[in-house]
Amino acid sequence: MKKNRLVTKLSKIKDPRRGEGQRHNLVFILLIIIMSTMSGYYGYRAIGDFIKRNKKDLIKYFKPEKKRLPSYSTIRRVIKGIDFNDFTMIFYEWSKNYIEIKKGDWLNIDGKAIKGTFDKNNIKRQHFVNLISIFSEQTGTILSVGKILNSKESEIPKVRELIERLDIKGVVFTIDALHCQKKLQEKL
Repeated sequence: MKKNRLVTKLSKIKDPRRGEGQRHNLVFILLIIIMSTMSGYYGYRAIGDFIKRNKKDLIKYFKPEKKRLPSYSTIRRVIKGIDFNDFTMIFYEWSKNYIEIKKGDWLNIDGKAIKGTFDKNNIKRQHFVNLISIFSEQTGTILSVGKILNSKESEIPKVRELIERLDIKGVVFTIDALHCQKKLQEKL
């Protein structure tokens, strides 16, 4: 059972920070990021606010060295440095033990672009991250998330990758017409 613990799984993520000057364990920081996000605190400063508001409980539960908690700057460095795909895969591997997907369930796949979309790839505003998610209608949960750099990648191969990663059989996928291609149909 220990191998399915979130702490065990998070310990597999490579720490992007330099060795010297590290005050906090990467797993500790990732747990705080997950808890704050699940509590509705999004963004570096918001996570910093979560830490301030819950300082007493975080110190009591986690017992950090010298009763110090990470600053929002540390949170920012960690979020910017960790491999997004590794993190989402590890989180999915852990969470799938708690989410039941049944045969016949409907799963929605859609990409969302921050700041909208543009029709010309050569303008600077076109360079942003696009998130693609697989959402379970029945459980109200996001099962998998992938990111693409909008100006460099296509949504099509990322959707295929997310479906392969889930390895789910007997479900119904709803998806944009963009993905109605033979290669994807063969995967499904």
